[in-house]
Amino acid sequence: MAELSPLLKQATPVIAARGEGALLFDEDDRRYLDFTAGIGVTSTGHCHPRVVAAAQEQVGALIHAQYTTVLHRPLLTLVERMSEVLPTGLDRMFFVNSGSEAVESALRLARQATGRPNVVVFHGGFHGRTVAAASMTTSGTKFRSGFAPLMAGVHVSPFPDPTHYGWSQEQATEFALKQLDYTLQTLSSPQDTAAFLVEPVLGEGGYVPASTEFLAGLRERADRHGILLILDEVQTGWGRTGRFWGHEHFDGRPDVLITAKGIASGFPLSGIAASEELMSKAWPGSQGGTYGANAVACAAAIATLDVIEDEKLVENAAARGDQLKAALQSVADQHDAVTDVRGLGLMVGNEFRDAEGNPDGAGAARAQQEAAQRGLLLLTCGAWGQVVRFIPALVVDQAQVDEAAGIWRETLDAVL
Repeated sequence: MAELSPLLKQATPVIAARGEGALLFDEDDRRYLDFTAGIGVTSTGHCHPRVVAAAQEQVGALIHAQYTTVLHRPLLTLVERMSEVLPTGLDRMFFVNSGSEAVESALRLARQATGRPNVVVFHGGFHGRTVAAASMTTSGTKFRSGFAPLMAGVHVSPFPDPTHYGWSQEQATEFALKQLDYTLQTLSSPQDTAAFLVEPVLGEGGYVPASTEFLAGLRERADRHGILLILDEVQTGWGRTGRFWGHEHFDGRPDVLITAKGIASGFPLSGIAASEELMSKAWPGSQGGTYGANAVACAAAIATLDVIEDEKLVENAAARGDQLKAALQSVADQHDAVTDVRGLGLMVGNEFRDAEGNPDGAGAARAQQEAAQRGLLLLTCGAWGQVVRFIPALVVDQAQVDEAAGIWRETLDAVL
């Protein structure tokens, strides 16, 4: 009998049968607070009625229309609607299915547009699991080991992570920018560097926000040297951080923006956005794909935009995020093992360290598993798996945040 690959290790023991908003129910109808949201995918919650209705209507009319063969109205409407939320100047889009595909599309565009071979990424970044995306991922060796050689032309520079270095944000940012200059002086000359690729908030790297000074420093160096600034908003986009795009917290200005995850409330869809001038520099035939811009996924994305706007979910993410972070900090204050509570909006991480101050992945895992047994679904991240992350749907309400914080308090009291 066929079975799943043994390498697919589930983070929780739940077999989900149905979902509603920020809740999941198993096959025995046990209720769970889902603060994973499919790793940030179900932005409007599980089975939002308006997203379900849009998808059902589209399934009955047209499921698939390959968009370099024929166009379809959901795609054209989605592109038009994206103009309402895209950063100024980014007026051309290319759609694919996954974050990894979108990252590779951005890389290909950058190399073709500049004629340069190299890309500088930042330590702790996660950009995907395909070969090129994994070659640019530095959040953990598990994503990039065992299938060498990796793609050439990737150079790694520090991300301003105060907790890792034990410095202030200002010190970490100053160090990161100095080291970037050193990278450009010693490893990849500006004339060979096509792009900087960075997440506004490290995702798998531990939920570490960037800073205004850091993104400004990247922008200045990019402009000075003709390098493109690519912002990976796969996890931080679509309201997750309490702004529509994560880089808005830092006055960022990308040349290329990558989006996925929350874009279609659970349907596979991703894309990149750039200016007409830049996108036109891609080589003919370099953009395409069988399933990209699937009609049902596009219909779901349009409904997602409607729900985010009408239900003010960006504002809710900001308010509930402040509530969540304050509640988790109150719990952390009672436990020395939780040394940092950080993040933006509904993207909050709790860092675990042992008595010697070392990252404690085992402690984080115990807490995450205990929380699941108590009805709260969470995930871990960070290089050592030492961060427990809270990433609920944007529709989460005040009572659910309070309930999650209460379960987390009971969890830590039990395991620490």
